[in-house]
Amino acid sequence: MRDILVSLIIFGLLPFSFKRPAVGALLFTWVSLMNPHRMCYGFAFNLPFAAIIAIVTTISLFTSKEPKKLPITPVTIALLVFTAWFSFTSLFALEPNLVWIEWHRTSKEFYMVLITMMVLNNTKDLKLFVWVVALSLGLFGLKGGLFTIMSGGNFRVYGPSGSYIEENNGMALALVTTLPLIWYVRSLVNNRWLQHGITLMTVCTAVAAMGSYSRGALVGGATMLIFLWWHSQKKVQTGVVLVIMVALIMAVMPGAWFDRMNSIGTYHEDDSAMGRINAWHFAINVATHNILGGGFNVFTPRMFYVYAPEPTNYHVAHSIYFEVLGDHGFIGLGIFLVLMACAWRTGTRVYKHCIKQPELRWAAQLARMSQVAIIGYAVSGAFLSLAYFDLYYDIIVILVVLEKVLLLQKQPEQVHLPARPLAQPL
Repeated sequence: MRDILVSLIIFGLLPFSFKRPAVGALLFTWVSLMNPHRMCYGFAFNLPFAAIIAIVTTISLFTSKEPKKLPITPVTIALLVFTAWFSFTSLFALEPNLVWIEWHRTSKEFYMVLITMMVLNNTKDLKLFVWVVALSLGLFGLKGGLFTIMSGGNFRVYGPSGSYIEENNGMALALVTTLPLIWYVRSLVNNRWLQHGITLMTVCTAVAAMGSYSRGALVGGATMLIFLWWHSQKKVQTGVVLVIMVALIMAVMPGAWFDRMNSIGTYHEDDSAMGRINAWHFAINVATHNILGGGFNVFTPRMFYVYAPEPTNYHVAHSIYFEVLGDHGFIGLGIFLVLMACAWRTGTRVYKHCIKQPELRWAAQLARMSQVAIIGYAVSGAFLSLAYFDLYYDIIVILVVLEKVLLLQKQPEQVHLPARPLAQPL
């Protein structure tokens, strides 16, 4: 039944993508983040829905009369340079039989990111995109949070099989990163009960992130919440909400969770932590001996025998930074960091441009929440291997389209909306 339902939804929306490529971009984002087909048990599980949507959306670029323009900004330039660089390093990969698997997936992802930047041209489509991103992972947060509370935190939260967020650590990073956007969409609704529902989803998402038992999520979430409180206009109110959220997590989680979190301070006694450090040394050695890095999927047992200080202690990168360093060398890591810095600066420009205009405060709040999401990804990602995760680049899409619509277009009247009170961000 699930297979039929998911297939009907996707194939039912595909014809609309021919007329409006923005529909295809939204549909691709939903499939790539939520992976609804990976929650099926029949024919839909292995159907290449993302590839089909990408092909249809590409065709619509030539058949649709909708405006299509990629903004030339520091972010888009950095993204194009990063794409060119990892394509170049793939030609000289140390694991030539494995490199093209990840290259194909990442290239398709970056291609659709650029297409999405091209076809989202107004505030309505942008807000729909934010809804898609927030709810695609927020529903996992709601489900995972309720599961954690009902089980007393004795079981970990996982994602759909065969996806970036299948593993508990990947799910944790996704939930932490999405949390600010889930809270933001609360400001887009007027219905009181719907606002309460989104508030519940926000709290459950935070609980689910902790229910993953990811120490990286704890550090990233804490950093993100401090940033939110510091920039809040109502520090007392925001502080009370944060204290309640933390108290709920403390009350729900069992002793095993606290033991795992406390191991952060005694990492030298933890085999998992020492394995990660060994993997980080491996990445440094690969990049030091190979200016192009090792290419995608270089973190293999075979390569560890060559470059790791402890050859038999194999681990994946467990860090977006060391993952890029090992894959694409110091140059690749530099481009990756420049892209992140440019995305942050874009958010700052949009915030400063919009914050003093009442009709554009929604955009200022969205830019700020996107920056908070980047903080969550940057800090949690320091301990997790998700350098090419769709969600991070979707957040970059939000910032680029905000700048495109509000700062770069020559018709500002197209973006002015009636002002109304906004929900205060946590």
